Amino acid sequence: MDKKEILKRVDHTQLQAYATWEDIVKLCDEAVTYGTASVCVPPAYIKRIHDTYGDKLNICTVVGFPLGYSVTEAKAAETRRAIEDGANEIDMVINISHVKNGMYDAVEEEIRTLKEICKDHILKVIIETCYLTEDEKIAMCRAVTNAGADYIKTSTGFGTGGATLEDVRLFKQHIGSHVKIKAAGGISTVEDLEAFVQEGCDRIGTSRAVGLLKD
Repeated sequence: MDKKEILKRVDHTQLQAYATWEDIVKLCDEAVTYGTASVCVPPAYIKRIHDTYGDKLNICTVVGFPLGYSVTEAKAAETRRAIEDGANEIDMVINISHVKNGMYDAVEEEIRTLKEICKDHILKVIIETCYLTEDEKIAMCRAVTNAGADYIKTSTGFGTGGATLEDVRLFKQHIGSHVKIKAAGGISTVEDLEAFVQEGCDRIGTSRAVGLLKD
């Protein structure tokens, strides 16, 4: 598979709590050089990145990350501020506790609220598959679809497990035609990258892709 085609699908990611500005600059410079889909960064760095790189970069950030159990009002405030600071894409974490309690309508309504704030900006919904049963994953496919989000995303990369091809295949069976798939978490080899792209993932969230493919 052509390396440039893979890199065009990569959200080049640095979300560690200890990420320094030097780490962020390295990430952004690599993204510009190798043509990744975006950089996925902590909210606190959005404005500085936007002021430094302008339109050279597509900025993605995270909301309710990584545990998802913030109240909707907090996630809404995070989303508004991220867009004001220059983010084009939002990766939100669902309230996993709501899912485990069978409160699927509440999850759907929260996603809808954030999509209304995002408007034309892309909203990706992280459902953290490692904590969900198959029935819960299917319910989240429906919630993401019904709420009008742009992507369903497998994982934060901070849970007990990451993306699997089995989950991507399950998503494809149950999401609406307008919903795309992002795989993230544990994708660490060229073979992994190729497999998830071939399975139909429009985006791959990883910190490793540039290092694996740039040569």
